[in-house]
Amino acid sequence: MANRRDRRIEPSFDGPSRTGSSSGFSVREEDRVVPSNRKSPAKRKKSKARSSRRGSSRRGLFGLFGRLFYWCFVLAIWGGIAAAGIVVYYGAKMPAATTWSIPDRSPNIKIVSVDGQLIANRGMSGGEAVGLHEMSPYIPQAVIAIEDRRFYSHFGIDPIGLTRAMVTNVMGARFTQGGSTLTQQLAKNLFLKPDRTVERKVQEVLLALWLEQKHTKDQILEMYLNRVYFGSGAYGVEAASRRYFGKSARDVTLAEAALLAGLLKAPSRLSPARDPKAAEERAQLVLAAMKDEGMVSDKELARAMSAPATRAASYWTGSENYVADTVMEELPDLIGDVRSDIVVDTTVDLNLQKLAEDSIRRLIDEKGKKLDVSQGALVSIDNSGAVRAMVGGYDYSTSQFDRASEARRQPGSAFKPFVYMAALEAGRTPDSVRNDAPIKIGKWTPANFDGKYFGKVTLATALAKSLNSVAAQLTMEVGPDAVVEAAHRMGIQSDLQNNTSIALGTSEVTPLELTSAYVPFANGGYRPEIHFIRRVTTTEGKLLYANDGGSAPRVVRPEVVGMMNSMMTGTVEIGTARKAAFGWPSAGKTGTSQNSRDAWFVGYTANLTTGVWFGNDDGKPMKRVTGGALPAQAWHEFMMAAHKGVPVAPLPGAWKSSPPADTIVRSDPSGKLPPAMVPQADVGAQQDAAAQPRRAPRPARSVDGGGFGMPDDDEPTASINRPVPPGDVGGPLKKRQTSILDILSGG
Repeated sequence: MANRRDRRIEPSFDGPSRTGSSSGFSVREEDRVVPSNRKSPAKRKKSKARSSRRGSSRRGLFGLFGRLFYWCFVLAIWGGIAAAGIVVYYGAKMPAATTWSIPDRSPNIKIVSVDGQLIANRGMSGGEAVGLHEMSPYIPQAVIAIEDRRFYSHFGIDPIGLTRAMVTNVMGARFTQGGSTLTQQLAKNLFLKPDRTVERKVQEVLLALWLEQKHTKDQILEMYLNRVYFGSGAYGVEAASRRYFGKSARDVTLAEAALLAGLLKAPSRLSPARDPKAAEERAQLVLAAMKDEGMVSDKELARAMSAPATRAASYWTGSENYVADTVMEELPDLIGDVRSDIVVDTTVDLNLQKLAEDSIRRLIDEKGKKLDVSQGALVSIDNSGAVRAMVGGYDYSTSQFDRASEARRQPGSAFKPFVYMAALEAGRTPDSVRNDAPIKIGKWTPANFDGKYFGKVTLATALAKSLNSVAAQLTMEVGPDAVVEAAHRMGIQSDLQNNTSIALGTSEVTPLELTSAYVPFANGGYRPEIHFIRRVTTTEGKLLYANDGGSAPRVVRPEVVGMMNSMMTGTVEIGTARKAAFGWPSAGKTGTSQNSRDAWFVGYTANLTTGVWFGNDDGKPMKRVTGGALPAQAWHEFMMAAHKGVPVAPLPGAWKSSPPADTIVRSDPSGKLPPAMVPQADVGAQQDAAAQPRRAPRPARSVDGGGFGMPDDDEPTASINRPVPPGDVGGPLKKRQTSILDILSGG
């Protein structure tokens, strides 16, 4: 075709044309002229230039990508070499892999009540280890869904998750996601410090690979869940479940599991004890992730989403934690260092513990603001010395200071039983008579309530009515040293000032030791070892310690016990603690310190000895609160519940008064007082003094030593503005040879 285009066309004269033209000129079909498509040289040059540019453009684009790919490949090779070098470098600084081992989990100390109920877990973890198949199945599911959804498919490092996290962080221009797997997190928690360095990250990767080789996925997940931090001092799912929900990890619901899993991102910030709203919002994200992974149904999701938000106290709550703290203090002396998980069986009855806590809190809630009282404590001990309940304050979550075993306060008249016991041991009896009249010891005048005096009274009446002048007289008779010795013998451990003011309880003691010192009155005269711990075993059952009770020494004679119980029964029946009576034979003594700073009642039955204290940590006076008010009410509530269903038993000892009829009539015209409350004849000169007609009180006379005014401590309105005498009022006194007749007659 091209040849035809280029061939020259010439006319033919040989004959007529095929078309029958008569002109004699013809053109063959194949020689017909066709317009040429050939371009001019200029156009051909332009076309070639455009084609060349298009080819060059295509070749340049591919060349750019080719070069980019090439250099990226080169950089990747060198980057890999550099990364390998870094890994080798930092890996070489680690110990040999043959020496690697999983460090022991911090030992947990499980503290249980006398009937096996959990009181608390102590130790670094704050909770016992729970097997993966023992805990609620929602917990591992929630953690995997939000933290590492490819946990069961990766080899310790998740390249997909790491890449996603890098892209997200680069796009957001800030660090918002982490690419660490659960295995990497476990490696970091087990072996490494929380430093953000290349070295730590490299070591984390190496350790994660090692963990994956040495342990199964379930083992890794179980170790992680039992060691990871969940905020608010809780390590491991068991501690966190107890901390936030008050239940075991075995009983956690779907909504609760989602909350726990959500805490792992920022345990302290998201803790429901700090920010319940943030914790709940995070839990909703966890639930959505579980739904995306097909772990929960629509019905389960809806139910979990509608669950109320968790509200947790800012600290461990519950008065049983005061007991747990005391156990932790005593434990090292019994078994030494704790090197493995152990179980501590205590003497505490958790039901009684709750009763005690409820009583203290209810009274403060109802009357605290009105009476200016903010704290209370209660201790209950059985006859063997086993502590059955101990409440150290109004709320453990707001104050962990244990007022029952650590706070030393003035006991006031609650100390008087030791004064009377010393007098009985010196030969007096409940029927012994003393003249209740103003008495002055140097500059100190121990005044009765509202300045009222009763003249001649028996010691039984004086103790029941808490007459200060009689207590001071008895202290002068037997000497302060005898009173201090009697108190220490009964169980008081604090230092006591051996001066006359000790008669009114000016030396400070703790509620625990004061209550323990009343136990011999309840058990017949024996002083047992006060203890909280019955037995300590390992989790496998190996016995590490057992309290066999031992033999309690006798510290007071049976006849003295009988007389003391006879007298202190009057405190509950007709004296200052009438609100404490609950139907059982009971005895005790109230006490109120200067200006109602402290209010006490320590009482007992043949079953339990219980002491109650109310006051304020800063020593601020309460509003006319006496030992016969709030303390007696709390004691009544607790003891009535504690003795429900228990057979009634009499107090130990048998002492009965046998007064002459005319003495009863003369001293108690109404005839309503029990015989032990009525003045009776004492031995020797006391018989003559008792027979004399009653006379008006004489002005106070100086008996001994320096000092200043002291109000009646069971009726704080008496001499309410007088200061408390210091501990050294009168100084150490020696027993003087003062006759009973001298004191009674004032001569």
